[in-house]
Amino acid sequence: MSDFCSPPIIVTPEDDAWDIDTSSYADCGHFVDWDQFPTKPQKKSPSHLEIPFSAKELKRMAREGTWTGHRTLRAEAYNKITKNISCRIFTPNAKVYHDVAERLFGPDGTIDHPLPDFVDGCLLPMFCLNARGEKAVKKVLICIANQYPDITYSPALPAVVALLMHFSEDEAECFEKTCHLISCTDPHKSYIEQSFLSYEASSMTFGDLAKKYCQAGHKLIVTHSENSAEVFSDWQTWIFGDLPFEYAIRVFDVFLLEGNKVLYRVALALLKQYKLQTDYVGQDIRADIQNFVKNISQYVCAEKLLDKAFSIRLFTHKEIWLLHMANRKALSQSGITVMQPRQPAHMSVDISNFSSEIVTAQEMRVVWSWIPERFSLYPPPVLLFSTLEHGYSLQRFYSRCEGCEPTVLLIKTTTSKVCGAYLSTDWNERRKCCGQVATFFGTGECFVFTIHPEMERYEWVVVKKPEMVKMFSAPSSPSQSSNFLTVPVEGNPSRLSPFLSVRHFQLPSKTASMFMSGNSQGFIIGGGGGQALNIDADLNIGRTEHCETFDNPPLCEENFHIQHLEVWGCQNS
Repeated sequence: MSDFCSPPIIVTPEDDAWDIDTSSYADCGHFVDWDQFPTKPQKKSPSHLEIPFSAKELKRMAREGTWTGHRTLRAEAYNKITKNISCRIFTPNAKVYHDVAERLFGPDGTIDHPLPDFVDGCLLPMFCLNARGEKAVKKVLICIANQYPDITYSPALPAVVALLMHFSEDEAECFEKTCHLISCTDPHKSYIEQSFLSYEASSMTFGDLAKKYCQAGHKLIVTHSENSAEVFSDWQTWIFGDLPFEYAIRVFDVFLLEGNKVLYRVALALLKQYKLQTDYVGQDIRADIQNFVKNISQYVCAEKLLDKAFSIRLFTHKEIWLLHMANRKALSQSGITVMQPRQPAHMSVDISNFSSEIVTAQEMRVVWSWIPERFSLYPPPVLLFSTLEHGYSLQRFYSRCEGCEPTVLLIKTTTSKVCGAYLSTDWNERRKCCGQVATFFGTGECFVFTIHPEMERYEWVVVKKPEMVKMFSAPSSPSQSSNFLTVPVEGNPSRLSPFLSVRHFQLPSKTASMFMSGNSQGFIIGGGGGQALNIDADLNIGRTEHCETFDNPPLCEENFHIQHLEVWGCQNS
């Protein structure tokens, strides 16, 4: 996410027509080594396109690849798109570049300055640029560092500059386009990560999205890598370092119009294809994925890859932004603001010291790998409540769990079936019912699962059907929205995850967000047509059914007796 915040400029409305004149860009491409270019694009488009189109039409054209093979059309479109990005009022322009470049490099343009610190350790992909183009990229990066001293870490920035250089008439124009991306002020859209904190938050966000939208790929990485966090941190490098140019530029076309949500889509599509097309048997899954992406043309063409990316029913920009901010907040609170290693969440379960009456340490690692990435920053999970230690008391269950979020509920039946739930919200929220009995609360990060006889997770149904939900501000009183479930927002809102919190959404059915509920008679997880888990006040008898919230089958035999029940939480929750 952008690390800058300034008043936005006025941008062109979506319904305004852009008349593209390609004649002024007939000479673009002199930074490119055409002998290395994968395909010979058409050097000139028609001198003038008679069909005017809106920004919405531009988006359609970018997705459909209308610019492929027309470098002058693509260059002019890039110019129009970047000029209309909402950005800071005092965003550096081409004139600023000329002034800074003359001061830094002198009249002969000699580069005697080191590359910026934010480039250290990052790839410098030049794609098909010639020697002149490579020198120009380095000059632009140095000038960006001069104008944006707050940029401390930005692995994608060199690739962005290199791609823009292919379709710029000169260095100054490439600089100006890049500055518009850096200075974007759209509150829920970003282009370029500018600090390690933001970059790491985006890596955690991708890990969270992979758990939801590419579960098989996520499981493969967690199972076969010593540190899955390192693998997921490569997600931007897959696109801006490993993809062949003809793929990267097609992604870039859409990226300029839609922001980094496109990158998440493409990275998820790559992970899905990797799991589908390969049978991993190697020793280094991180290198294996990168090699797969470099050779993606053997498996799927660029158009097909984008089709697969846009077929993923991903959440909105705002929802992804909420998740990113939750991850960023967790990183900041943990003091991780500069480069340092981070272990994945499941690795916080210490196999040698973990002890449970219900699950093994390895099984707990699998469960912990399902929870949001930001909890990788927490110390190992601790046992908050156990029927073996604390007795079969609902009141003691509540008192031991209150003040802790998130928690993991584990249940072992008298027939040795094991199931449970991940609960994102403090059980103390049940007290804030505005006089109502057993009001549901929680967030869309809750899920239920089985461990024995098989391991399976069942997430919020809206994850699979995002069209069910739209963002909204919670009504000031229930009567304003009588057909929708509302959740009290009194108290400290930071105790609730900002990602998929019920108060952010309006649903066509209240049963779609019955996450958790409790009173003196027992507690319920999931609702609508039945409950995923319904536990009585003696913590002795339970019932499980299909429910609309998680679209789960019964988690064990429908009516069961509890042998053991445990609740695990985070030490600093």
